[in-house]
Amino acid sequence: MSTDTGPPDDEDRRRIRFETLYDATYAGVLRFVQRRVHATHAEDVVADVFTVAWRRIDDVPADSEEARAWLFGVARRILMATQRAEGRRQALTVRVEDDQVTGALGSGLDHDLVLHHVDLARAWRRLSPVHQESLALVIWDDLTSTRAADVLGISAVAFRLRLSRARRALRHHLAPSAASPTTPSTSLAPERSPR
Repeated sequence: MSTDTGPPDDEDRRRIRFETLYDATYAGVLRFVQRRVHATHAEDVVADVFTVAWRRIDDVPADSEEARAWLFGVARRILMATQRAEGRRQALTVRVEDDQVTGALGSGLDHDLVLHHVDLARAWRRLSPVHQESLALVIWDDLTSTRAADVLGISAVAFRLRLSRARRALRHHLAPSAASPTTPSTSLAPERSPR
């Protein structure tokens, strides 16, 4: 005996929408959070993000890129609340481990390329948390300036200005003159065009 259940009700549609959102964005949200907190806390924060998403599923944008940015914004606010509650200034600092930048140092890697990656990791650590966040949203989280601005709760123009300053700061830290006397210089600094 088969029963016709008819069209899905509102609760079924919300559940299906949440499951689709979860499947499409979980990995990206986890990476976003892992770069900002210790690995042992990342999954807990992501669980909180999706709890908020479940409760507010009707507020989540329909566009997948907008939804991803919305979830990143929720994650950032959760991290900020955690930071305030626990007094941890480093909760929002985008963390870059040397092995994240250099990868496994296999015998087949170009020695100069490995040195450039190590220089990049050093330069990254010298950036302010604001500069790290701006660059990470665009580079690692693959957000447009508009979406990244939404995550930070600022205008797109303000974000583009922040991003420009962050890029300039990174170039400065990569420049040979910014290297310490004991640190080998890098050739990753952009070539300057004549004025």
